[in-house]
Amino acid sequence: MTRVSCPVYALLDNVRSAWNVGSMFRTADAAGLAGLYLCGITATPPRADLEKTALGAQRTVPWDYWAQTRDLLRHLRGRGVDLIALECAPDAVPLEDALVRFPACFVVGNEVDGVSDELRALCDRTAMIPMHGAKESLNVAVSFGLMAYASRRSWELSIAPSSRRE
Repeated sequence: MTRVSCPVYALLDNVRSAWNVGSMFRTADAAGLAGLYLCGITATPPRADLEKTALGAQRTVPWDYWAQTRDLLRHLRGRGVDLIALECAPDAVPLEDALVRFPACFVVGNEVDGVSDELRALCDRTAMIPMHGAKESLNVAVSFGLMAYASRRSWELSIAPSSRRE
């Protein structure tokens, strides 16, 4: 099967768990994201704990490391990339309404602190996953997966039907 990348990147800001990072690599590969940006304390390959959950996706998904997330967000903004923070916040729009233009990059944050207000201010908007139970959020890797596939779907709907992958 040929890998067809959509013009969506994901930025992982200070994700503490290497297992979560590995899972996000695997999901990024499955959804055909263009690549990952790993920032701050986020684990980077090579690492056995990351590779255990990535199952080789760390070799198929392009990635780059930036020490300072805000520097990367400013860089991406300068290149015209649409920036979407994934966070529970009063001004957040539902996930399915968040992506409107490409290329895009969505930001997921630390497992405890999420995406900071400072970083959200550098983004074009904030998306959220509606929660209908007692819990207020999902695991960061699960949230990442939902956003990755919503991004993929949004892109597929934006391209000509003849070029859509069936």
